Amino acid sequence: MRLTTRTNLALRTLMVCAVNTDRLVRKQDVAQAINASENHLAQVINKLAQNGFITTQRGRHGGFSLAHAASSIGVGAVFRAFEAELPLIECFSDKNTCPLKDHCRMGAYLKRAVENFYSALDDLYVSDLVECNSGLEQLLQLEGPHLPQQCQPRSRDLVVPAAA
Repeated sequence: MRLTTRTNLALRTLMVCAVNTDRLVRKQDVAQAINASENHLAQVINKLAQNGFITTQRGRHGGFSLAHAASSIGVGAVFRAFEAELPLIECFSDKNTCPLKDHCRMGAYLKRAVENFYSALDDLYVSDLVECNSGLEQLLQLEGPHLPQQCQPRSRDLVVPAAA
């Protein structure tokens, strides 16, 4: 399974917002921080707002921020919002022209595999990606003063693999 660029940008955008919780972030600052096109990012920001992940404020001093705490924004929900409309294979498409469609059993297994993929991300939250991650915070922290935050990582059953 390959994720779309929009899903990737959505997660990066949410991480920038999570690192910069004490301010509204601007599209151009996020685009620069995550190496993205402002035009492509605008579409992602719009969809994030439509799905209630961020709130936006228009105007000269506008921008956007997380609509909820990073600890309540599930990565699985974000992925579903951006990927659910795109069929993984023709079997899941309304325009399925496969001659095997009425008798093939593979579609049911693939559907279950995709749901298991999303389910594996349901226990992962944006906060898990940014909290106590000083390297990421340095990369995504926008210029200007920030309120100091105490680092207290959550204990997790999941073990993060070491870099090879």
